[in-house]
Amino acid sequence: MNITEHALEFIQKGHVVGLGTGRAATDFVRALGRRVKAGLRIRGVPTSQATADLAQQLGIPLTTLNEVERIDVTVDGADEVDPQLDLMKGLGGALVREKIVAAASERLVIVVGSEKLVPLLGTRGILPVEVVPFGLVFCRTQLLKLECDPSPRVTDGRLFQTDNGNHILDCKISVLTNPAELEQAIQAVPGVVGTGLFLGMAHTVLVQDGEEVEILERGSS
Repeated sequence: MNITEHALEFIQKGHVVGLGTGRAATDFVRALGRRVKAGLRIRGVPTSQATADLAQQLGIPLTTLNEVERIDVTVDGADEVDPQLDLMKGLGGALVREKIVAAASERLVIVVGSEKLVPLLGTRGILPVEVVPFGLVFCRTQLLKLECDPSPRVTDGRLFQTDNGNHILDCKISVLTNPAELEQAIQAVPGVVGTGLFLGMAHTVLVQDGEEVEILERGSS
């Protein structure tokens, strides 16, 4: 059984399912689409326009957070996972919507390869921070004071724009011994919409290691 099949075991008839963004999440959405085609009745809440477009192509019925009371399960990927199951996300550019959907979910299931496991968050050295365009330069200056080294994300020669109409500052950081403290400091900067630190949010992490899938649960160790 591969990792997407493991993730599908968390989905039941009638569930509202949060649909993540990125490669791992895309694999899950495709697998979920096959289940829907076979008769599984669920509704999806996409975390990005790209995911919404894919889900619609696959025939997955969609809804929004404004139309549901809760999300039963969200399945998403991550860029880093530490031993406490805290996460670094956002290289796909959908961090704010992903965080909102994760916070609205009864269970957040993260699917990753074993290379995403790190001893401390920040091991890969990049923390995405979404900021409003009006405050781009100001936020960059303030993040420098926090010993981050922010660079505006650029794609195809233009500033990357999120589905929210904002920009992303990719911050070069060292490993984080106190990620909660940094999260609080960054969120206090006016103009910051959100960070790629997902602390205390994941309930289950599925780890693909070769042919094996390891299931990690928050609080189980």
